[in-house]
Amino acid sequence: MRDFSHTELENAVIYEVNIRQYSKEGTFKSFEKDLPLLKELGVRILWFMPIQPISLTKRKAENLSLIESIEDESQRKRTLGSPYAIADYTAIHPDYGSMQDFKQLVSKAHALGIFVILDWVANHTGWDHKWLSERPEFYHKNQKGEITEPTDRNGKSLGWNDVAHLNYAHKELREAMYKQMEFWLKETDIDGFRCDVADMVPLDFWEFAVSKLRETKAVFMLAESDHREFLQMAFSVGYDWKIHYLMNEIAAGRKNVVHLDEAIRWEQENYSSQTVFMRFTSNHDENAWKGSASERLGEAEEAFAALTYLLPGLPLIYNGQEYDAQHRLKFFEKDEILKNKGKMFKVYTALGKLKNNHPALNGGFRKATYRRINTSDDKNILAFVRENKGRQLIYLANLSAQTRNFTLPLTGAFENYMPGRIHLWNGIELSFSPWQYWILSPVDENHAGEDEAGRFSNQSLEK
Repeated sequence: MRDFSHTELENAVIYEVNIRQYSKEGTFKSFEKDLPLLKELGVRILWFMPIQPISLTKRKAENLSLIESIEDESQRKRTLGSPYAIADYTAIHPDYGSMQDFKQLVSKAHALGIFVILDWVANHTGWDHKWLSERPEFYHKNQKGEITEPTDRNGKSLGWNDVAHLNYAHKELREAMYKQMEFWLKETDIDGFRCDVADMVPLDFWEFAVSKLRETKAVFMLAESDHREFLQMAFSVGYDWKIHYLMNEIAAGRKNVVHLDEAIRWEQENYSSQTVFMRFTSNHDENAWKGSASERLGEAEEAFAALTYLLPGLPLIYNGQEYDAQHRLKFFEKDEILKNKGKMFKVYTALGKLKNNHPALNGGFRKATYRRINTSDDKNILAFVRENKGRQLIYLANLSAQTRNFTLPLTGAFENYMPGRIHLWNGIELSFSPWQYWILSPVDENHAGEDEAGRFSNQSLEK
């Protein structure tokens, strides 16, 4: 039985798989071929977006209209719908392959030391789900007795009219939903779940379900939430929304490193040291609705990608980021990513090796320490050291769109994970180009095997 409180969690990279868009074929078989490549990227946890059949009733199109209102036959055929409008929790979408294909993929991932988690949508179902006819009491209803789409806590529509809202006030729903989750553990040997809009589902359901699931095997539970009680009581890892949005704001020039420092301090003061966050510059929602990482972050993309690896926690790659994806992937239609290895593939490969191998980047329950290094320009320069077992790594970055001159209290020789050795002394003035960053290791900290972490170049150093 795998125990995710141990070493597997500490140095993992998470990779989000949008199976429809990952390849031309959009199948498990085609994805399976790239498992060795993903391991090369340092990936240790694969998160698959929902792989179940998608409801046809009220299927949503790219223009957000429902399929019933679409007269053009070619557009109807292109309308594949949201993966989060699930028609059957325990079946496989036929476009992706068979149940046996998925089992084989999981088995091959495990053989490479990669864990597999499945996106789980507990808040709602598609309108074709059999529960609507067989167990209508499982759903929220309006005053007319009609099953409703999801709403916020004030009863306002969220615009998710392609799905029906489940009601956890009904106790039998809790057992039924847990059984659907248990099916995947027992049938396919997956290792856990990423739980969609987790904090819109009652916490006591998750406490019940996770406790029961762990009777089958140790599970990794990722919550699409940063609510403290959810991360304390039921989930292994939560979303780092606060710093994600701050990175966007800093890249746009609306916020700076002072705000980032405040967010990190707030996190340290308000969450247990056992809390683990997933750090990310993109995911399927952010890419589709807010823009690709390149679109939102521009020249800052690489510096912030490195930051997600250097901060305490687990970094995420959304499929396509490693191939310098420049556009928003369509959410309701086929939109294949283009696999051209460019700058970011090299960057993510080197960061992955560093994350996997260096104890100073432990990010799980036994995370390495984080300590801010003050500079002469803390409004624009971020410097911090991670330390564990006597080993250190330092992140030093100009998180602004202007060249910055600054000093910092570091003395000694450092190996830079961009090529070359650097000698620093207290009070030395450095000049960093916009979005330039270094990852430094004290030379006397180098141990046998550390060279496996690799070296990589930064765009700002090449200007």
